[in-house]
Amino acid sequence: MASETIATTRLSLRPPTSGNLMTILNIDGGGIRGIIPGVILQYLESELQALDGEEARLADYFDVVSGTSTGGLITVMLTAPNENNRPLYAAKDIVPFYVENCPKIFPQVGGPFAGIIKLLKTLVGPKYNGKYLQNLVKSLLGTTKLSQTLTNVVIPTFDIRDMQPVIFSSFQVPREPSMDAQLSDICIGTSAAPTYLPAYYFQNGDREFNLIDGGIAANNPSLVAVGEVTRQILKEDPNFPAISPFEYDRYLLISIGTGTQKQTPKFDAKMAAKWGVIGWLTNQGSAPLIEAFTEASADLVVMHNNIVFEALNSVDNYLRIQDDALTGDLASVDVATKENLDGLLKVGEALLDNPVSRVNTDTGMVESVPNGGTNREALKRFAQRLSDERKLREVNYSSGQMIM
Repeated sequence: MASETIATTRLSLRPPTSGNLMTILNIDGGGIRGIIPGVILQYLESELQALDGEEARLADYFDVVSGTSTGGLITVMLTAPNENNRPLYAAKDIVPFYVENCPKIFPQVGGPFAGIIKLLKTLVGPKYNGKYLQNLVKSLLGTTKLSQTLTNVVIPTFDIRDMQPVIFSSFQVPREPSMDAQLSDICIGTSAAPTYLPAYYFQNGDREFNLIDGGIAANNPSLVAVGEVTRQILKEDPNFPAISPFEYDRYLLISIGTGTQKQTPKFDAKMAAKWGVIGWLTNQGSAPLIEAFTEASADLVVMHNNIVFEALNSVDNYLRIQDDALTGDLASVDVATKENLDGLLKVGEALLDNPVSRVNTDTGMVESVPNGGTNREALKRFAQRLSDERKLREVNYSSGQMIM
């Protein structure tokens, strides 16, 4: 029954076999910094609406949407169905959602003893109890399950009992019915960042899940999403073209980060050499150990994507948008003050006008792409390609023509 549900609900985009591309949208993890991709996605969706009408939504154009932690929450917002079987949220609603709810998810402690109170909280348990977030997503999503999303989604988590990643993937539901969990459970699980929010337990069918933040495994899950598509190709899924997994000219990937502070580092080896458990878990308002895990996994994925798309002459099919110059509270995942949330909104707006950048695979440094224009201009180009692909699929699907 699961496969039948998928077939009947995902009608907004015809299968890749009726077009030229396999389209993937990715959103990194990063707590309150989800405002940054929220701004980027709003612009991309507005460009698609300019081409195809006000009812156009991102879920109508991507075969897969992947996201971790806050990116997983955005993924579900964009792909979960409302009562009219359309996306629960438009992209323009993401930033207002964060501005309204982040201060309640991450309530701030004020006063002269705020630092001591935060430290004590971290020593005895997570900084936040997570109840507001849990109640919020459960009220919004109800009993909606993974199999009911309007396009395929890929959301990583990590099972602390089994000590292994758990990938909630639409593609796995027909093979593993126990993975057809409620979207609310998936959102809470992928967002359960150690030291910030409590680990999350739930049971689905005969399987138990003991989950923490997916950023432990893949803070940038774009590679996981590409892997899921590749697996479908290898399994000869009739919805995907019978191509070589190395035909990266058939993949179109837009990957959006939530910002980092690499250009203004807070820590160095002299400082870290003196840290014990407490120092690694709470230092200058952040958790260095957790940040190291998430940044390392994300950076390796960015490097891999750059190498592969470059080696296979497909760099024009990959767009990575990221800000590496966050400073102070803007780099935090939980400082949900009005001032900081407004600042993140401005970061996202400024990022649109930054030049398109790419990791130099020889040096590992991020460099502007010659003649690449701005991120705004690149998104406009990608919107045109997404619109053309969707129209091509509609024509070919209606005429019964499959492109292999």
